Amino acid sequence: MAVGGFAVDDNSRAFSGKVTASVVITCIVAASGGLIFGYDIGISGGVTTMQPFLKKFFPAVLRKAADAKTNIYCVYDSHVLTAFTSSLYIAGLAASLVASRLTRAVGRRNTMIIGGLTFLVGAALNGGAENIVMLILGRILLGFGVGFTNQATPIYLSEMAPPKWRGAFNTSFQFFIGIGVVVANCLNYGTAKLSWGWRLSLGLAIVPSVIMTVGALLISDTPSSLVERGKMAQARDSLRKARGKDIDIEPELAELVKTSEAVKAANEEPFVTIFERQYRPHLVMAFAIPFFQQLTGINIIAFYAPVLFQSVGFGSDSALIASIILGCVNLFSILVSTFIVDRYGRRILFLEGGTQMIIGQVAVACVLAVTTGVSGTKDIPKGYAVLVLVLMCIYAAGFGWSWGPLSWLIPSEIFPMKIRTTGQSISVAVNFATTFVLAQTFLTMLCHFKYGTFLFYAGWLIAMTLFVILFVPETKGIPLESMYQVWERHWFWRRFVSMP
Repeated sequence: MAVGGFAVDDNSRAFSGKVTASVVITCIVAASGGLIFGYDIGISGGVTTMQPFLKKFFPAVLRKAADAKTNIYCVYDSHVLTAFTSSLYIAGLAASLVASRLTRAVGRRNTMIIGGLTFLVGAALNGGAENIVMLILGRILLGFGVGFTNQATPIYLSEMAPPKWRGAFNTSFQFFIGIGVVVANCLNYGTAKLSWGWRLSLGLAIVPSVIMTVGALLISDTPSSLVERGKMAQARDSLRKARGKDIDIEPELAELVKTSEAVKAANEEPFVTIFERQYRPHLVMAFAIPFFQQLTGINIIAFYAPVLFQSVGFGSDSALIASIILGCVNLFSILVSTFIVDRYGRRILFLEGGTQMIIGQVAVACVLAVTTGVSGTKDIPKGYAVLVLVLMCIYAAGFGWSWGPLSWLIPSEIFPMKIRTTGQSISVAVNFATTFVLAQTFLTMLCHFKYGTFLFYAGWLIAMTLFVILFVPETKGIPLESMYQVWERHWFWRRFVSMP
């Protein structure tokens, strides 16, 4: 297969294995960890449009909304309101850095369990919140839960899946994130008219955390993690279940043992090792991929979709329905990615999705510029509000089969065992850090940039698409322990790496 202009041998046959019922069930259960992240993304945006919630915690927003002279882009510009949304991500940033050592010490599965339990406590606090302190504290605990889970789950999926179908299995994490968003939006719509609806929406986050935690208790850890912790009998059993009873697993197990022993013999600090020259391409990807994913603007739009749609002319109910439609489009597009990522590769999805998102963002900016004027004080005609929704759906679809699932897949599959959890930790931390900054500034940006906000994200989309063209190699079908090949034969990165 072609990688940056060079051919890479397809080594997926080196360790054969079929798609067994065991590996499918195990990966589906593990991927359900995405539910808690998706549910929170969907629920936090919805409750911030509920009047009883705003009246209790953010009355200044309601007073601003009542002012007929307020610029439509500026109604929800509140630093305290954005702190409610973004506090989760600064907590997730801290948790992801701790999670690197935790994942290595107790395993991928146990880290997911810890994340689920922490999220559960945070959900209970949010549902019963009586003041802003309880609300923010609950969000911080949710952030720790998401940080642990987002660290462990993508690695779990990539290590457990057969190399030939690793992309499809790993995209299931993003699919469950999408399910969480849609379920949350539907729940927001159903509870919006209840005076205590916001409590129900926030408190029911307990449900996905219970589903994920109980599921994680029922599955085994990955062979790589078990070998890393010296549990050879369990590793052999886990690998046999994953690859099939009639498959000779000994060569793959021997390779895992060899790699693990080499890592232990080196006795190096992973957070120091990853900064060595030979791991420069890995480090760049650990920073660039999640950074660019957030600068597509998708999570910000997902957080604030109901707010955004209200700002551009939808009523409260219509805004929530529009958010549900947007979530369903994203969910369907992730399924498309699941079916084609291992057939056509990662790069083609990055490039097509990036182009589609650029078109969507520029078109939204043009429609808003024409209909609201430079000042943003004009009302948007109903037909144009619907057009904005259609364009946003085109944008969401592009994200759903490109930067959405691939931004979890690429970092989880490119690192060698010795720095895998560290690399994933950095990737998740960058994701949370970027999300925190964007979530904290988006409503202010929308207020001051107006329609130019969408051009801001379109500019970043152009930059990241060029980055993929020049620097992201194709990783389709390459076994994890043979991934060094893609760097050795890449036109740019080969100057940094050497044969292990």
